[in-house]
Amino acid sequence: MPRQCDICHEARAIVRRPKTGQSICKECFFYVFETEVHNTIVESKLFKPGDRVGIGASGGKDSTVLAYVMKALNDRYNYGLDLYLLSVDEGISGYRDDSLETVKRNKEQYGLPLLIVSYEQLYGWSMDSIVAAVGRKNNCTFCGVFRRQALDRGALMLDLDHIVTGHNADDVAETILMNIFRGDISRLGRCTEIATSGEGYVVRSKPFKYAYEKEIVMYAYLRRLDYFSTECTYSPNAYRGYAREFLKKLERVRPSAILDIIHSGEAMHVAKDVQLPSLDRCQRCGYISSNSVCKACVLLEGLERGIPKLGISRTKQDVEAGPRENDLVHFEKLRQEALEMRRSRQKSESCQQSACACTENCS
Repeated sequence: MPRQCDICHEARAIVRRPKTGQSICKECFFYVFETEVHNTIVESKLFKPGDRVGIGASGGKDSTVLAYVMKALNDRYNYGLDLYLLSVDEGISGYRDDSLETVKRNKEQYGLPLLIVSYEQLYGWSMDSIVAAVGRKNNCTFCGVFRRQALDRGALMLDLDHIVTGHNADDVAETILMNIFRGDISRLGRCTEIATSGEGYVVRSKPFKYAYEKEIVMYAYLRRLDYFSTECTYSPNAYRGYAREFLKKLERVRPSAILDIIHSGEAMHVAKDVQLPSLDRCQRCGYISSNSVCKACVLLEGLERGIPKLGISRTKQDVEAGPRENDLVHFEKLRQEALEMRRSRQKSESCQQSACACTENCS
């Protein structure tokens, strides 16, 4: 006899939640998944009405589900957010070009504006050309550093207040493990935060922080969402892959291991006598950095000088501080342009409101 849903006790159960072990029907699964994300947003006070929020969209399952759920919750609970899709084109042939086609379809399906920024546009290098120069061993270092800056640059181009990314509970747990393995105390403290200051420019948050990857996959499948499922061509040897495999083994033994690791990471505190790196601004591009020149500028200099390992293993003498002729567009310039966009938009809205008031009074 088919098992009934553990929640409504009426419909036939078709899903067993990895997170709770409940057997539930499709509609109840949609309800609890969306409600848990809504509760995370409300309890963490992620947004305020009028915020311009960019959804980091790659075309994969996580970002596609995030875009769908964010739009649904914004409409259902009247968050009052202006939503945008923000994508980064790393320049990986046969992978990112295909996934961006999915993002373009999502743009039409969800009725959200889309901005695509590319490594080629921002840095003058694509990942294909970077891999050709550095090989496959350290390419993920370049991609991770460049992508983070690219999102912040795209956010300023759109004058966003907030960026949301599809990082799920599995991703957070993996990052905690990686930082423990590396002994990276400063990153260990930041990686458990649901929202960060966005390097001083745009707030960045993870509404899926407590959502299991398996449930996101089930949600995308049952909702029949349009997403891209191929893994990155250059990621098989990434360090994260080993942490992911270790986490999956733990989860098979103890299903709650993912949330246990997250809660353990949240409970960790750095002793007061431990000196953490102080943050400042890169002298070249203005991005937040613990050194006089940020990681992105160092990596880019190494590529341009034909010594790509400059940013991977280097001494302080290898990189000279201060601006250079071919530096990236300075973040302060982007910020000023964003502020000007905001002033112009507010002035336009004020004029429209005045015109409406005048029309009503005259009639």
